[in-house]
Amino acid sequence: MRRDQRQKILFYVILGLIAVGILSSLFRNPGGMLIPIIVLGGVFLLYKFPPHRWKSFSFRAKPRYAPPSPKEKGRKTQRAKFRVIQGSKRDDDNDNVPKYH
Repeated sequence: MRRDQRQKILFYVILGLIAVGILSSLFRNPGGMLIPIIVLGGVFLLYKFPPHRWKSFSFRAKPRYAPPSPKEKGRKTQRAKFRVIQGSKRDDDNDNVPKYH
C-alpha cells in the first residue's frame, strides 16, 4: 500500500510541475501558447463531435409527420428469399411423423 501512495504523490508532483511550466510559458510569451491552444481545442472538438456525425447534420427543417409513400403502404413484411423446391422423394403419410422428439 505504501507503493501506491508514493505513485499517487509522484503523479501529483509531476502534474504540478506541468502546470507551473505551462503558466510560466504563458506569462513569458502569450502568443506562443496560441498554436497549442488551437490544436488542443480542435482535437477536443473532433473528439466531442466526430466527422461521421456531420453527414447526418442538415440545415433544412424536417416535417414532424410525413405521410407514408405508396410503396410503404402495401406489404409490411418481407417475402421469404428462399423457396422450397419439390424433390423426387415420395409423399407418404409416414413422412409427416417426426423421427425425433
